[in-house]
Amino acid sequence: MAYVLAVLAAFANALTSILQRMGVETAPADTTLRLSLIAYALRRKVWIAGLIMMIAAFLLQFLALHFGRLTTVQPILTLELPFLVAILGFWFRQTLTWKEWIGSSAAAGGLAAFLALSSPTGGNDTPDLDSWGLVSFAVIAGGSLAVLLARFGSPAWRAAWFGAAGAVAFAFTAALIKETNDQIMHGWAHVFTNWPVYAMVGMGIVGMFLAQNAYQAGPVTASQSALVIVDPLASIAIGIGLFGDHVQTAGGRLVGEVLAMVVLVVGVYSLSRSPLVVSVKSEDDEDAHLLGGRARTFRVGARRAAVAGDADVVGPPGGAREPA
Repeated sequence: MAYVLAVLAAFANALTSILQRMGVETAPADTTLRLSLIAYALRRKVWIAGLIMMIAAFLLQFLALHFGRLTTVQPILTLELPFLVAILGFWFRQTLTWKEWIGSSAAAGGLAAFLALSSPTGGNDTPDLDSWGLVSFAVIAGGSLAVLLARFGSPAWRAAWFGAAGAVAFAFTAALIKETNDQIMHGWAHVFTNWPVYAMVGMGIVGMFLAQNAYQAGPVTASQSALVIVDPLASIAIGIGLFGDHVQTAGGRLVGEVLAMVVLVVGVYSLSRSPLVVSVKSEDDEDAHLLGGRARTFRVGARRAAVAGDADVVGPPGGAREPA
């Protein structure tokens, strides 16, 4: 059950990524790390649709973590990127090349191999306040450093570090979801009289805000790679440190697990550089883009990337793009 729910959450996350990126990619550069970025997004219907999908993804992830372990559920969410490419390929009627197929196969195969080799067990420990404090400090410090590094450099550099910061926030949110699930067993009154549920909401909002900055800051090749890769790695570390998850490493499994994660990362990185992913562009009329105008827009974006000879073609620094 946890596996099925996690796969559905990954699919919902892929839709969220497409819709929300379309909603903020043309935001002015001076909205970075400002609430005006969210104000801008809220005026766009396509971003609102993405917000609805984000809520659906959150509920599916919540249920998946109720039935499964952090070290199992979060790596499955890396399937978001293969789903994203599939959606762009089939929904927007683009041709999937051998690069997309190999990247998707590597991402899915690496994930399957890692889960099979690691055979996560445990995950039933109840963390004390000292453990939560230590992990919270590490998360805040790591996220703050990533945001600081995102304040300068090229658009790709900034997008990657904003994505890494958002991924750390999402990983910690998943841990708080797990804790909230455990508290539900004691009754809903117990849930709302303790801090984890409020921390979960707050950290989820922080993660969403950082993700919007990642989408707006630069090329999606950088932001998507960081978001998808850092999240499961941080979640595995948090799951082991907080909940006592055990990952099997005996009998040469560790070498196989490392290789599986390398294959997964290479697959995800390859997919993030696909012209299908890079050419996500919006129009002024979001409804026309999502319906009748979608194929034309994506053909234009893909053709521009092909003519430039570089999948990392982006607009001016700060996230502004040329109109399609």
